[in-house]
Amino acid sequence: MKVILKQDVKGLGCEGDTVKVADGYARNYLMPRGLAIEASDRNLKALKAEKLTIEKRADKELALARKVAGELASGGITIRRKSGEGGRLFGSVTARDVGDAIKEVLGVEIDKRKIELSDPIKAVGSYTIPIRLHPQVTGKVVIDVEPQSEGDLGG
Repeated sequence: MKVILKQDVKGLGCEGDTVKVADGYARNYLMPRGLAIEASDRNLKALKAEKLTIEKRADKELALARKVAGELASGGITIRRKSGEGGRLFGSVTARDVGDAIKEVLGVEIDKRKIELSDPIKAVGSYTIPIRLHPQVTGKVVIDVEPQSEGDLGG
């Protein structure tokens, strides 16, 4: 029997694959668990239409990620923090702080988990931080950490 997999099945295939399996395996295991549907003409046409929709959505996401990467590369971000002798910060600059600064300056909201900051920044200086926007697109943003002057408010 030919079936269309609705989910990845170990040792059989990935979601959307059309595979041939034993009738009993399909009827007693795959279909009752919602892992597969019968590969009828109607279901194959629906799968084809769904794949087109998924491809279009993926193309839009990739284009958006490339646009955001360009915006990140064009603008430098400045973060001011209280610091002591030798440029050491009181506290640190984390991925969340970087995400908040990007949102404030560029108006682009980025999930802190996508910001690839290996360790928090603990010193004044300029840092280039990679941001994973899409599996195929990694943007880079330059963050300048400066000492906060006495007149500055906030952090």
